[in-house]
Amino acid sequence: MGVLICETILGILVFFTGTCIFSFLNVIIYRVPRQMSFVKGFSICPSCGKRLGPKDLVPVFSYLFLKGRCRYCKASIGIRDTLIEVLGGLLALLCVYKYENYGTALTVFAFFSILTVVAFLDIDTMEIEDGCQIAAVIVAAISIVTMPGISLLARLAGALCVSLPMLVLAVVIPGAFGGGDIKLMAACGLFLGWKITLVSAALAILFGGIYGCYLLAAKKADRKAHFAFGPFLCIGMAIGLLYGIRLIDWYLSLMVY
Repeated sequence: MGVLICETILGILVFFTGTCIFSFLNVIIYRVPRQMSFVKGFSICPSCGKRLGPKDLVPVFSYLFLKGRCRYCKASIGIRDTLIEVLGGLLALLCVYKYENYGTALTVFAFFSILTVVAFLDIDTMEIEDGCQIAAVIVAAISIVTMPGISLLARLAGALCVSLPMLVLAVVIPGAFGGGDIKLMAACGLFLGWKITLVSAALAILFGGIYGCYLLAAKKADRKAHFAFGPFLCIGMAIGLLYGIRLIDWYLSLMVY
């Protein structure tokens, strides 16, 4: 009974820590496109400009207590930021309970954090900031120590196995891929290694293709329209990191027959 209580308390603390970190990521996602500092200044209501107090900034709970409205001007608050905070809590729990080594858990969580920022910045602006790729390279360098199972050669191959073909396609077919997508796969390939990078790219193309077909079928876009591909790359990498080896084994088992 005592162990269960301790594990429950630990789980709550891990979840809340994850929501706090992703609450800060919301600040980055909001301010970077507006060329605002995300380390200085106070949080304000985007509708009335009122400075928000501590009671307005508690991840998840403030949104629930305020019923999705600003305390001062009563303007509606979008739920996206709160969902991102919940995602952070769930990812923190996932990393802690999936990886026995806390160094690995923290490194993977940091990688998920970068993917989250990339995905939502790309959704909002159709651009991926260079700072995201730099952060991915730093995490990849740290992972050499915390995740030694991926060799340096595999990491270097991972940096090139998808980004290089994407670069060639972008040159041959202008607009096929954005420069941010290419640099993102190069940086993240250093973290993932070539096997998971290939799986991630395949998943991204699959999900992106399905979304593109939906846009065409719903007549929300034509064949020449562009949409943010970064979120699909991020989803592919997240799934690849968690289940890539299983997917490879499953695919190879099909090839046997």
